[in-house]
Amino acid sequence: MPFCNSTVSVINLGDAFTIPDLENTGLAPYESTRFRDAYRIPLDSGEAWVFQYGIIVFWAVSDDEQQLLIQRVTPHIELEAKKRSREVFQFAMNTEQLSIRADLIVLPGDDHLLRLAVSHALAQSTQLIVFESMAQENISATAHIPAALAEKGKIPLRRRELARIRGRLFATKSDIILHYGLLDTPEFFWEYPELEATYIVVARYLDIKSRVEVLSQKLGTIHELLEMLADEQNHQHSSFLEWIIIVLIGFEIVMAAFH
Repeated sequence: MPFCNSTVSVINLGDAFTIPDLENTGLAPYESTRFRDAYRIPLDSGEAWVFQYGIIVFWAVSDDEQQLLIQRVTPHIELEAKKRSREVFQFAMNTEQLSIRADLIVLPGDDHLLRLAVSHALAQSTQLIVFESMAQENISATAHIPAALAEKGKIPLRRRELARIRGRLFATKSDIILHYGLLDTPEFFWEYPELEATYIVVARYLDIKSRVEVLSQKLGTIHELLEMLADEQNHQHSSFLEWIIIVLIGFEIVMAAFH
């Protein structure tokens, strides 16, 4: 395949593709080939890999062809990204062994399966950026809650506000956990185990393993926040019930005094 440039672009379009529609409509104009959860799209200027979970990896594809493919597949995204994550790398070919340094990927030959092995790691890294951003935004937005609890001994929010925050935190945690399996070693390597070493080299460079561990810690922090908010809601509800009981008792005493 003739490459007109040496850039790899990785773009997150959203949550996941609706597969029948993607295959029957979005990719219909192309001669695509499916490799488990990825589709190879040969293009005039290069090659694209469309991953079922909403990531596209472009190898040496011109801007015009990138935009055209994105326009054709975006309608088949289940939940389009509010803000697209994008990573850019450079690559070269025809060396003796794979290497990656300073965002330059050097490939030992022109093999589309070799590029797919690399693309799996690149796609996971971009997906991780999405998860990391989701978790960090929620933690930052709720950082004042444990601080207020430590300072005042209670959370100065109404029960409905607490419920909304719990809902947002729970939705974020659930969404990440639902897609957490995307960060495991792809099933593609069950059929092509000889390419797993390539994937591992790129995944190690992108620090995927340690980033997943940090993400797990952030999910733990979100879980602790959820428990804290649940305890505060229960406390507020109990206090409300106690006041109702006190008022009722007082009412009964007053009524008894007038009889």
